[in-house]
Amino acid sequence: MSITLRPFELRDVDDFMVWAGDEKVTKYCRWDTFTSREDAVEFLRQIITSNAWYRAICLHGRSVGSIYVAPQGTGKDARRAELGYALSADHWGKGVATEAVKMVVSNVFQEVKGLDRVEGLVYADNKASQRVLEKAGFHKEGVLRKYFYVKGQSRDIVVYSVVNNMSAEDAVF
Repeated sequence: MSITLRPFELRDVDDFMVWAGDEKVTKYCRWDTFTSREDAVEFLRQIITSNAWYRAICLHGRSVGSIYVAPQGTGKDARRAELGYALSADHWGKGVATEAVKMVVSNVFQEVKGLDRVEGLVYADNKASQRVLEKAGFHKEGVLRKYFYVKGQSRDIVVYSVVNNMSAEDAVF
């Protein structure tokens, strides 16, 4: 399996629509299912400009999902970040998401100055995503009851994390 991660480009819109337009995929996303190509283009424009660590998960050069790391807090307080991902249902159960998460974690602590912790916040009923994080080396910390209000309902969230074990002297900035 040859997975690559790269910044999204507007030319990804048709591939993006395949999986971001699938309710099986977006069921566990905080954003709604995309039904309009124009809305998808606007979303990609926002992703490209708003988050330096939002990547397309690619197989054979084509986008089959997304993964992001979003720093929480500002300035010196931005010591933790949230990890999120979505993957085309055609690629579920094949190790693609796990490999993408491992790739991100292997680089993000070196690339994001001062980052101590990456969190995965997963809907409690999304057992497959919990397994992805566990296989990628994240540790389950607990459940936050009714933590998110998404798509008209309060959702329990399972918190996972991985921490930076690298000393400040070892970091490459």
